[in-house]
Formats: sequence, C-alpha cells, structure tokens
Amino acid sequence: MPHSAAFEPVRTLAIGDIHGCNRALNQVLAQVNPLSTDRLVFLGDYVDRGPASRGVIDSLLKLRARSSCVFLRGNHEVMMLDARANFADADGWRCCGGNETVLSYGSDFGEDWESAIPKSHWQFVESTTRYLETEDHLFVHACLDPELDLADQPDWVIFWQFFTWMRPHKSGKRVICGHSFRPAGPTQDIQDMEFAICIDTGAAYGGWLTCLDVHSGQYWQANEKGAKRSGAL
Repeated sequence: MPHSAAFEPVRTLAIGDIHGCNRALNQVLAQVNPLSTDRLVFLGDYVDRGPASRGVIDSLLKLRARSSCVFLRGNHEVMMLDARANFADADGWRCCGGNETVLSYGSDFGEDWESAIPKSHWQFVESTTRYLETEDHLFVHACLDPELDLADQPDWVIFWQFFTWMRPHKSGKRVICGHSFRPAGPTQDIQDMEFAICIDTGAAYGGWLTCLDVHSGQYWQANEKGAKRSGAL
C-alpha cells in the first residue's frame, strides 16, 4: 500500500561530490534552504582534494542533526578507511587527495595521522552506506551493473566505474550518481542520459558543487570562489 502523501518528503535533493569544498557546500545549502520535510541524499566523496575536508564533515554532522540525510560512500571514503586498516594503503590514498584531508586535521601524515581525526568523524565515514533505492530512483556513488540488484553490485562498479559505462538498470528506475567529472569547458555540467544523471560537476577542480531536486529537475550550484547559479534540466 502506498504511503500517504502527508508522510512523503517534499523534495528529494541529491548532492554531488564535495571533495573538501566546505564553502561551496554551505553556499549550496543556503540556496536550497532544506526543509524538515526534505530528504537530502549525499552521493559520497566528502573528503580529499579540496582544502577543508574536516570542515565538510563538521558541516554535515550539524546538518544531520536537523535534517533528514542519507550519506552514501564514495571511493575516497573507501580509500580513507582502507588506509586506516592497512598502512600500506596510506600512500595510495595520500596521492589521491588524502594528503589534503590529513592536513585539514592539522597532521603532516606522520604516524599519528589516524588519531588526529576525531572519533566522531571516523564514525561518520564508517556509517556511510553503499546505495539508496526509492520508489523512482537508485542512488549510488559511481555506477551500476544494469543486470544486478543493488545488494549484489560489486565494489569496483558501485564505487569506481565511470558514468560512460552506465546503461539502463533492469528496475527501470532512474540512476542518480556522482564520481565522473567532465573536464572544464562548455561540457562542465550535469550529465543527463535520461535513465541516469551524473551530478559530479568538479567542485574540487574549480568547477561547481551541484544539488539536484530529482523530481522537478531544478538544480543549484556553488563553487569555492563564492559564485552561485541555478537552473533546471
């Protein structure tokens, strides 16, 4: 039996890869002005590359206290957790933006780097989830195997595969993802293939952080320089 409309969120808002861009995050949230009835779905990659990974997680923890939020896991959270579990993986993460993340916690990536990150921040990263399925949409970080249920998606696809590999999912639901940023220029924008939409618009590379209302197609964007814009698909 379908739920009563009174219990449905007014908006489902998907937010793309933040990558340590806390100014852009707060600018986007100010534009969107989330209501208590909204559901915010963050697509992963909260850390690395940008200057303020610590600030991003602080902002998201505060937001979680007053809003309905779902935090997906991105490949950069995967690398961060792997680096903690196995020091041999730390160098690989460091080269992919981990250095900027650890610096934001006041550490120089010495032997104490793990303890420089507060327990509440580690708990946030650990609590991120692989996917979200709603009545009309599938939310993942990177991509999907079109023939597999969400619970059966392999890590290399759901966290690492690129948007160019995306095909219509067997469920018939539209996929909302991040991860695959296109280079700067006229194509530096939302990628809409109708059956799937990618909203990684390069916040950490001088581009935009995007928030998309997945039902109306309205979007809001901001960058680390403080610029803002909005539109509709």
